[in-house]
Amino acid sequence: MIIGIIGGGASGMAAALAASENPNAQVIVFERQARVGRKLLATGNGRCNLTNTFAVYGAYHGEDAAFADAALEAFDATATREWFRSLGLYTVEEPSGRVYPYSDQANSVVDVLRFAMERPNITVNTGAEVQKIRPCDGGFMIDDTTFCHKVIIACGGLAGQKLGGCMSGYKLLSKFGHRSTKLRPSLVQLKSNWGSLAALKGVRTNCCVDILKDGVLFARSVGELQFTDYGLSGPVIFEVSRDVCCGAGEWVANLDFLPHFSYDELTEELLRRTHTSLPVDELLTGILHNRLGRVLTKTAGIRKTMASELTETEITEIVYTVKGLEVVLTEPMNVADAQVTAGGVYTKDFDPNTMESKLVPGLYACGEVLDIDGNCGGYNLQWAWSSGRCAGLHAGKEAK
Repeated sequence: MIIGIIGGGASGMAAALAASENPNAQVIVFERQARVGRKLLATGNGRCNLTNTFAVYGAYHGEDAAFADAALEAFDATATREWFRSLGLYTVEEPSGRVYPYSDQANSVVDVLRFAMERPNITVNTGAEVQKIRPCDGGFMIDDTTFCHKVIIACGGLAGQKLGGCMSGYKLLSKFGHRSTKLRPSLVQLKSNWGSLAALKGVRTNCCVDILKDGVLFARSVGELQFTDYGLSGPVIFEVSRDVCCGAGEWVANLDFLPHFSYDELTEELLRRTHTSLPVDELLTGILHNRLGRVLTKTAGIRKTMASELTETEITEIVYTVKGLEVVLTEPMNVADAQVTAGGVYTKDFDPNTMESKLVPGLYACGEVLDIDGNCGGYNLQWAWSSGRCAGLHAGKEAK
């Protein structure tokens, strides 16, 4: 029995290894890029946040988010860590539930998977972009050259095009009657027209972000914020970015740069500094990034030169700016720039227990190509491992 897997990313490698557990199965992986797992190398800022211990109900999205439950229950975060340990990877868990390789290097994850796939019954074809799949007697013909009894579509989504994101999976599945939802960005940077962005480009800081739509709280997150020349980025933005700026309305990011300090605590500290010889643009030195501190005092409308000249009213304005800067959001970056694709192939046409198509027996799909996406912090890779392993195991079970 020959099983063809289209895509050598996270879900494709998980599917290949699972299918190959049956020694009678011959697994062929078709990867369009020069090497497998390239997108994995960029995850977690190069550290590869490979799962999250809280990757359970409520952490996933889609028109039928419950579709993900069966695969996630069958192969959860604990099972994933045990699986990687069996492949030779040591991992470490952070208090947030995020799990990283002990080496803190994404290439460690890719390497153990790549080495694991060096099995007699797995063949990896890189630089092989599949153009078409057609049904034929007893299976499928890939590009009119390779016959497979079963085919697993694991091409990933449209996000991250520079690292391999593409439309291939959606197009291949559409030929078999599978339709897709609208594709849009998730875990993505947000654009703004705030005039001080250029002065803050590259600045990173801890922050509590409240996303407001027409003055109503839409989402909240605490973590690292990064300023760019076009808007806001960083983990704290990725966590709240899904569906932001979708639809009419005014979208605003309310930024608290000192979420662990009260208004009174900050006011007391800044009033103390009015008795020093500090210039106003250095008033927040030692508290915030120097460039950020200067921008915030200017944004507060302070035009005086020395801290000793500040009134209590002016100190209050600075405190409210530090703990409640409002930045108007205009739109998200494109899905091609996002880390994850929201939307995908309709899951109602697949069996959640096997990942097999209900329309075409022997055809499977897993990972990001399906209409399932998770929260920021290892959830999407957990879906890739869980769904890929589910598809691979059940496709491999048919082998004799």
